[in-house]
Amino acid sequence: MDANCTLVCCEEEREDDKAVIVQFSNGTLRNTQQLDFSFYKNVDETNPRKKNRRLLVAESDRLSYVGNNFGTGSLKCNNLCKYYVGVLNKETMRMEVHNAQLFNMQPVIPGESSTENDASQNTDLTYREKVDSLIEAFGTNKQKRALTSRRLNQVGSETLQSAVAKAAHTIIDQKGLEALQQEVVQAESQSEVSHYLPPCYPDADTPQHVYLFDDILSPVEYDVLDAAGSKMAALTPEELQNLTDEGCQSVVSQLESLPREGVARERHARCAFYLLLLLKLARQKNMTRKFGQEEGCPRIIHIKLMRTFTVETFNNGRVHYVVSTSMRVKVAAYCLALLLHMGDMTADLTLLHRDLGVTEKRMVEVAKSMGLTLSRHGCVTGDDGGPTAENRLASLRLPLVKYQTFTEIRKRKKMH
Repeated sequence: MDANCTLVCCEEEREDDKAVIVQFSNGTLRNTQQLDFSFYKNVDETNPRKKNRRLLVAESDRLSYVGNNFGTGSLKCNNLCKYYVGVLNKETMRMEVHNAQLFNMQPVIPGESSTENDASQNTDLTYREKVDSLIEAFGTNKQKRALTSRRLNQVGSETLQSAVAKAAHTIIDQKGLEALQQEVVQAESQSEVSHYLPPCYPDADTPQHVYLFDDILSPVEYDVLDAAGSKMAALTPEELQNLTDEGCQSVVSQLESLPREGVARERHARCAFYLLLLLKLARQKNMTRKFGQEEGCPRIIHIKLMRTFTVETFNNGRVHYVVSTSMRVKVAAYCLALLLHMGDMTADLTLLHRDLGVTEKRMVEVAKSMGLTLSRHGCVTGDDGGPTAENRLASLRLPLVKYQTFTEIRKRKKMH
């Protein structure tokens, strides 16, 4: 028979053609006719994390068995390797190979699982209360003392909660609800920007250690930018003009002041390439998998940008990486910290906010949240040699500056 058999693979692997391999956790099945199998799939097929969830139920006269391919009870081997089952057609002597999936069937004992009806009928007894009743009836003296101590602590926590609630009501009655809401709004506005800042060490000895360079670019990420940095250092004046037209003036200004040779030149060029990616990312709505391919972005840097500066969302059954408004603030903060290391702890906020596409007021808020010192510098661009514009600069000096938040109080209009 083996000599006459031929092997045929399925041309298309459809969902209905998948075979199921079943194993029982409490024994071996002798007669398959005694069980009725039912196969269920998740109805939410738009969610990519739920559309492949399956549930297998086997029912008999005595017990019911349940197996699934998700959750803690599923077999991890389904994710590590693929299984195939051969089905032999005795008439044609051809064997078709189908994709298979393993299910671990576990018995379901009535009364063990908590259903909605049981919860509605017995809501006063939780699992903890059942264990406590068993300890009271059959526990040792040590267990009973621990139970008494835990109950006393529970009473103390409830008393503390009631005292805190009473104090909160007293504060609300004294200050008023509107005043408290204004204080909450002010606190949220202060912490809104600071939540997206790079890690800060205000007690550092030198300005270079306040915002560490390794927190912006780790040593591994810095090493993979070798080829990209060499490419940035060799850009022609025409290519620099193209970057200026694209709105990357901050990168062009840094490339124009590159050190002539040595490690400082390589470091400056690699940082300029990473700054270019951040500026282009800030102008994107969604980050695709092809982002940075034209510039030669390494895979490690692509993953870092995706995990650090995007928000994962679901739309039409697909995963999208969105660059939200808050993430643009985070990009601005990291660009500013990178420019500080590139420019001897001084950065041009005017060029940066234009390249990022954010307002100057928002950029100043980010600089103030980072504790930077603000100043203005005249840019000489006129024919007569006089200053025609003033760029706002941000410098990192120790100790860091603590700015006071100004809340505008609007006056009521008089009715005439």
